[in-house]
Amino acid sequence: MDNETEVRNLTAWEKVQLSRHPQRPLTIDYIENLFDDFIELHGDRLYGDDPALIGGLGILGDMGVVVFGHNKGKNIKENINKNFGMPHPEGYRKALRLMRLAERWNLPVISFIDTPGAYPGIGAEERGQAEAIGRNILEAFEIRTPILVVVIGEGGSGGALGIGVGDRVLMLKNAVYSVISPEGCAAIIWKDSKQAEKAAESLKLTAQDLFRLNIIDEIIPEPPGGAHTDMMATMNSVKNSILKNLEEICSKDLDTLLEERHQKVRRIGVFEEKPGAEGRS
Repeated sequence: MDNETEVRNLTAWEKVQLSRHPQRPLTIDYIENLFDDFIELHGDRLYGDDPALIGGLGILGDMGVVVFGHNKGKNIKENINKNFGMPHPEGYRKALRLMRLAERWNLPVISFIDTPGAYPGIGAEERGQAEAIGRNILEAFEIRTPILVVVIGEGGSGGALGIGVGDRVLMLKNAVYSVISPEGCAAIIWKDSKQAEKAAESLKLTAQDLFRLNIIDEIIPEPPGGAHTDMMATMNSVKNSILKNLEEICSKDLDTLLEERHQKVRRIGVFEEKPGAEGRS
């Protein structure tokens, strides 16, 4: 896709494709360009280190932060090594260790989401994939430090939610965020993965859909043609948005912050029944 894509509104499926563009900036690009003196921390202190999730300490502006995110590769060899950005349980447990570290040192957390989903392999399931993701979601509600989440590419399923609970959720204009991939949804609903384009429209996975549904808090603009067409412009947009939102949430009393974090998530999926619907089957 090129600058001509901005002449018209992109479909949901086109945004899915743009979110997966091989040259789209990755978590490591944001770490290298936005944070000074980054020190990577390894391991979950239980099993091992997962290269599909990178994290550590850094400085943003004049503020110390803990930063982590899904870690895709830039070529086939790197993607194989990093499991295409699909973490194992030890990746999510590393993220939890970093959140606890941030709480202990009174540092805000910045989480970058960009994954097709958590790895569903046998080894991951044997080591407690579902428990690790659920534990992160549960404990993130009680971490007593500001948490900022940025969806930069694909936000896939529980793999994204495992590091997706925060006080503010920001999302790049052409990123996507969904309970399942369009291909997976199509295979389940229509028994045909070729219906992915139709599924993408139904899933309401674009930043514009999610902002309208109050699931995310802000849409970060991208250059014409996508984030990869002008990486430094994208970096500046993301940095400005992060700094603005960090200033707002860091100014809040921690008890107020945690209560608002609880209420923010509890509001997702609230619905009203129409009068007279009680007796219908």
